[in-house]
Amino acid sequence: MTRFRRMIEAAFVIGRRDFTATIFSKTFILFLVGPFFPVLFGGLFGTIAGKTAADSAAPHIAVLASPAEVGRLQAARAQLAEAIPGDQLPELRPVAPAGRPGRQVQALLTAPDPPLAVLSGGLERPLLTGSLGSDSDPARQMRWIVAAARQPAAAPLAPLAVVRAGPGAPPPAAEREKTARAGQVVLFFFTLLLAGMLLSQLIEEKSNKVIEIVAAAVPVEAMFVGKLFGMLCVSLVGIVIWVSTVVAAIFAFAPDLAPRIPVPAVGWPLFLVMGALYFVMSYLLLGAAFLGIGAHASTAREVQTMSMPVTMSQLALFALASAAVGQYDRPIGLAAALFPLSSPLTMVARAAESGVLWPHLVALAWQALWVALILLFVARLFRRSVLKSGAQRPARRWWGRREAASRA
Repeated sequence: MTRFRRMIEAAFVIGRRDFTATIFSKTFILFLVGPFFPVLFGGLFGTIAGKTAADSAAPHIAVLASPAEVGRLQAARAQLAEAIPGDQLPELRPVAPAGRPGRQVQALLTAPDPPLAVLSGGLERPLLTGSLGSDSDPARQMRWIVAAARQPAAAPLAPLAVVRAGPGAPPPAAEREKTARAGQVVLFFFTLLLAGMLLSQLIEEKSNKVIEIVAAAVPVEAMFVGKLFGMLCVSLVGIVIWVSTVVAAIFAFAPDLAPRIPVPAVGWPLFLVMGALYFVMSYLLLGAAFLGIGAHASTAREVQTMSMPVTMSQLALFALASAAVGQYDRPIGLAAALFPLSSPLTMVARAAESGVLWPHLVALAWQALWVALILLFVARLFRRSVLKSGAQRPARRWWGRREAASRA
């Protein structure tokens, strides 16, 4: 118990040192601001794309018809717009008939701001003239509009009423799957963004030649635990600031953009708590592995070389967890839940689709066990391969008998 307490105290000292050194450094401001640059550029390009789309708005079609026929066509278009977004339907612009229809059509098509086509002939003999094919979307849509406008006006009927089963009625499985995949994407994004930093945690100590002094002063396990949990606290601080900023910006400047995600099976409060717990476990699992891998790197160049395989491995884990959505009791779902590195991503999706809680308690205990096992393994491997200390097994010479026989 004394040894364990000593290790915890040493890990706390190392973690506190790394946490304070990171939080109070000038580069931490860049760390906090960094993720907002893609958002700003995305908003900038989105604004430019929106302006371009607005400039190239839905094409308009000139309608040469009487006011009564134009009104029926506009009413038919309004009905069709309830099923098809209005920006995908051509705009109908009435033009009063004047003179010969053929010459007026050609004059409209050669005007400075020509329409996509001109509808003439009224509802009795409609003729669509313009630079569009008979199977194009505007042509098909105009056929629907003309067919609806030709129908006689019916007596007004009561509109369709939609009644939900109840305020507490759960959303369908397809809707919950959206929540499950959204939770996986958020968890994967934060893990991909933050866990990779642990690859370079021991570069400073190794480059300054103080790693032997630290390893002699504290247990190697305490050094790994302290650095892992210190960076976890740094990551949590960053996540709190990022999420708070994004939520405040959405509610302040664009409240209509707040996503309407279906309620998860366990409810929002418990789902958010589970999401935080599974992020912690995912960070600890991947971080422990990355910390052990990066501990064998001697230079920053070697860390950069390791970054690509590490990123690809995280993408493979995300693909495995995504394939398990909705199939938690099948082999693919069980494999994704049992494999420790993909288990957090799989279980956070399960929390959105299933209200059963005991699998999450088992999964958290299982993941915590693997965090301890990975830390023990990487610490022992670091002690033997880098520090060249600890019990060394003599290398077996499988060719010893053959050499002895040849000498005899």
